[in-house]
Amino acid sequence: METSSKPRLQEQFRAVMRLHHYSIRTEKSYWYWIRYFIRFHKLRHPVELGATEVNAFLTWLAVERQVAAATQNLALNSLVFLYDKVLQQPLGQVGEVVRAKRSARIPCVLTHEEATALIARLGQPHQLLASLMYGAGLRVVEAARLRIKDVDFDKQIITIHDGKGAKDRTTLLPAPLITQLLERRERMFRAWKQRDSFYHAPVSLPFALRRKYPKAGCSFEWQWLFPSTGLCTDEDGQIVRHHLHVSAIQKAVRHAVRQSNLHKPASCHTFRHSFATELLRRGSDIRTVQTLLGHADIRTTQIYTHVLGQGFAGVVSPLG
Repeated sequence: METSSKPRLQEQFRAVMRLHHYSIRTEKSYWYWIRYFIRFHKLRHPVELGATEVNAFLTWLAVERQVAAATQNLALNSLVFLYDKVLQQPLGQVGEVVRAKRSARIPCVLTHEEATALIARLGQPHQLLASLMYGAGLRVVEAARLRIKDVDFDKQIITIHDGKGAKDRTTLLPAPLITQLLERRERMFRAWKQRDSFYHAPVSLPFALRRKYPKAGCSFEWQWLFPSTGLCTDEDGQIVRHHLHVSAIQKAVRHAVRQSNLHKPASCHTFRHSFATELLRRGSDIRTVQTLLGHADIRTTQIYTHVLGQGFAGVVSPLG
């Protein structure tokens, strides 16, 4: 049954995702959980299922698989999208679902000295990418996705397009990185202007944009700031150049952490945590930090005050 219905459902799902301008990463994540849901219910088509079956699946994820709260929410969002937007059969009330417990963890952060020492251990372009994560508070995928046009050297700002939650935002461009970034852009521009073979293939573009502007993939402003050395095939079967893969950056950072004397579980995201705590430590307003990080809820940003020991309104221990 799945063999005959799955391609039709996937094509329908993909068309609706593209219509709503969801990213490829979100599309893959949503489809993963939709397939998981179908397999959980013995390959029955979602049209035959409903809120009761969704409830059972989400409860099973929390009780049997013991997934994180964020994972359970992602599965729920995937199925709500499927029924509401693709099948046009809104689920309504799913009922009392056993919710996965959300653990209140304090994020791992680095001191300024630890962060800069760790960055210094990286080779290029990973060193520059890590500097952007720490200096501008970028997520690793946001740093990897930067295009030439996203860096405004005159205003000293970086524009993040289609960030978490499909939101755009701006953040600061660290002054110490301007020279490196300008030199990188100049090298790329010279090679592009001379029609270097590296730039013969267009860069990958969002689905709607490449349909509206077919030649944009060959223009300089749309080039990736950190392009991949290899080529790949996009959803239309065209040979394109993508940005440096996130896993390559993560691997380089993990290796640097292992080679350092850090006794902390640091990762790429630790640079973003450290950016926030360092700004707060230096007296930046928490609302400004919230805006730079792109947090929708101030409570997400407030966790960093606890990292700094500022979450107790100046209370001092009896021991001093």
